[in-house]
Amino acid sequence: MKIPNTQPLNLTQTLQLLDHLKNQGFEFSYRSGKHQLVIESKGIQYGKLFLPWQYQWSENQKLEPITDFHLAVVAIRSGQAVCGYFHGENLINHKVIRAYMVRKKQGKSQIKHLKTKGKSRAGSRIRLEETERFFNQINERLNEYHAAYPIDRWGIACSKTLWPYFFGSQVTPPVDQQSEKLLPLPVHFNLASFEEIQQLPHILFQSHWLISNSKDDFLTEWIGNESQKKEWDEDW
Repeated sequence: MKIPNTQPLNLTQTLQLLDHLKNQGFEFSYRSGKHQLVIESKGIQYGKLFLPWQYQWSENQKLEPITDFHLAVVAIRSGQAVCGYFHGENLINHKVIRAYMVRKKQGKSQIKHLKTKGKSRAGSRIRLEETERFFNQINERLNEYHAAYPIDRWGIACSKTLWPYFFGSQVTPPVDQQSEKLLPLPVHFNLASFEEIQQLPHILFQSHWLISNSKDDFLTEWIGNESQKKEWDEDW
């Protein structure tokens, strides 16, 4: 599991890169909806930097740690979801939630089926009830995290077709759809499993540098001579 086409950077490397960019006169544009920096110079975009989630981007354009960081995440697929709570960089609690939402012969979720066929058949009604229970259970667990911990950020991986069911469930989620604390998880979940959520610290708690295709030599220029490049390659 990784952010496609990116190079991970630890904190030291991230700070070195930011200092270098500032000294070279590059401009930073912070996108709060994805917690990333867009690196530009004279109207040309050179790359993007996905920032570590346990840090915030301050008004004076510096990375500042979030003291006593608390994170809750949820990944949702049709029929399975996983919720997790992190204190610092440690996964403290998780829960996998399953539901009977897929029609066996067609392999299509009940949500998609309802758009065309309605809910008259008994099997469809059962799957609809399972869907409602599924999202209620997800939000019940997330509300438990909200009640027990001062959550600094919420991470979500969920297709937009499922958003109305997540945010509109009988048990409402503890975070608003427009909240600045809510961020999309920048990786794809195949199963919404415990194994996948275990990999998140390697993704969320370091930076990831995405270079523009037309500027793919930019990072090499910054790394410098071969001895330094070898050292950096080993770190990555």
